Amino acid sequence: MIFDAAAAILRAFPPESAHRATVAAAKIFAPWLPSPPPDDPRLRVEALGLVFPNPIGLAAGFDKDAQVPDAMARFGFGFVECGTVTPKPQAGNPRPRLFRLSEDRAVINRMGFNNAGMAAAAARLARRACGGIVGINIGANKDAADRIADYRLAFETLAPLADYVAVNVSSPNTPGLRGLQNRDELERLLGFLTGERTRLSLRQPILLKIAPDLEEPALDDIARVIGEAAIEGLIVSNTTIARPATLKSAQAKEQGGLSGAPLFEPSTRILRAMRARTKTLLIGVGGVSSGAEAYAKIRAGASLVQLYTALAYQGPGLVARIKRDLIACLERDGFARVGDAVGVG
Repeated sequence: MIFDAAAAILRAFPPESAHRATVAAAKIFAPWLPSPPPDDPRLRVEALGLVFPNPIGLAAGFDKDAQVPDAMARFGFGFVECGTVTPKPQAGNPRPRLFRLSEDRAVINRMGFNNAGMAAAAARLARRACGGIVGINIGANKDAADRIADYRLAFETLAPLADYVAVNVSSPNTPGLRGLQNRDELERLLGFLTGERTRLSLRQPILLKIAPDLEEPALDDIARVIGEAAIEGLIVSNTTIARPATLKSAQAKEQGGLSGAPLFEPSTRILRAMRARTKTLLIGVGGVSSGAEAYAKIRAGASLVQLYTALAYQGPGLVARIKRDLIACLERDGFARVGDAVGVG
């Protein structure tokens, strides 16, 4: 596939330059990209009041400014999540801040929510003509005096333009942000957002994105808080600050969040743990690079699955391969549709 070949060429460039070039190319070629073939009906998922043609989504971080959600959907994703978007434009952390760990099929990033701000993202989302499912991932500015007010402002501006809203309180690259996962702060944040949704007469589902580095008591608290707040889902998980001893790449000690293959096991463990604690819909993220791994997330409790890092290594043809292999997994285990396999592991 020509796009997979282009992805291989781009890996010769510095990672952030390659990422910018990829987004720019997607924007340029979007009008000429063919629509993907219809998905096998067995991959259809009804969740969050939406109908997903397949359960494979593009995770936040690729399209930070909602520049190319429709173009990425044409590669066969069942949904695309844009962001993280903050109220004010933000340059992010100093460069270099994105590192390939090729030997480990991983990436470390300390981007720091670099984005053009909610007004720019809102303008792009408002111009969308495609009907694909697009979520928006929101965060707080690094210098915000009141971070909860930042989330409220971003929600008010962006929620009406998206199919769902993901609340990112788990990035390790904004100092203090992960503290919002603590019970009292989380109760306050989700209370504000659900109240704002009611005030604005919106129906967009709210999902919370959590870290993979949480201990058991924190998972218990999160399960209780999301149940009381009556939000619609959890995204499990963000990048990890852990550094497994198995890492081989020279840049493995760089600061930031680790994603890719080494994240698969810890993120799936947290996914399984949250499945045991809550009936809330779960989206599994972290280390997915094959149909078998997507299937493992589904069996661990995920109704939907997201990926990003593997796309950088394998190119957009990966999406079709995952869907094909996922069908083979369902057939092997005798499931009529993907929803039948959720949580059976």
